[in-house]
Amino acid sequence: MPRESNKTKVERTSKIIDGLRATYPDAHCELDHRNPLELLIATILSAQCTDKQVNIVTADLFKKYRSAADYAGVPLKALQEDINRIGLFRNKAKSIQNCCRALVVSHGGKVPATMDDLVALAGVGRKTANVVLGNAFGINDGIVVDTHVGRLARRLRLTTEKTAEKVEVALRKLVSRNDWTMFSHWLIFHGRRRCSARKPECSGCEIASLCPSEKDGEYRE
Repeated sequence: MPRESNKTKVERTSKIIDGLRATYPDAHCELDHRNPLELLIATILSAQCTDKQVNIVTADLFKKYRSAADYAGVPLKALQEDINRIGLFRNKAKSIQNCCRALVVSHGGKVPATMDDLVALAGVGRKTANVVLGNAFGINDGIVVDTHVGRLARRLRLTTEKTAEKVEVALRKLVSRNDWTMFSHWLIFHGRRRCSARKPECSGCEIASLCPSEKDGEYRE
């Protein structure tokens, strides 16, 4: 495929967004939550774990722990037992407890709504902060790059970058800021429902005409 100019790529990205928006009008964060704290906890738990498994665990967890102080004050072993169906549960329990202690001490028990304050918390990196800002506070401060987003961004030839940080930088140059949060949801929905890693359903894909990988038959990242 001929080298694509940045202007052309921006235009193609806009068309991709139009197609995904029409295909997945109900796209949303699939981690169950009712407030910023629950979303923060669920996102910390979701590292290297499926949203489905996290939602199973948090169904009971969120009934037992209602505030940052609840997580901060419980014995660590008890918290570990409450999330032991999640991978890396010991480390995640420590991160959650340290995170919530910082919320109590430095933020009055509330989840802060700035990138700098969020990434200063234990267990919170830029991806987690972007999830919380975009979905709990409606703040488009960045683009969440998970496995699906990175994979589809490369498959759609929007970038060749491999790391989440560099993929995000590339996508932010192509996507309107107003769409940053939803762009991740649209790609994730598409990745889970149509464009799987090993067997993408190209024949029925709603954005196949905009996908260079479909045209040349190269589906690998």
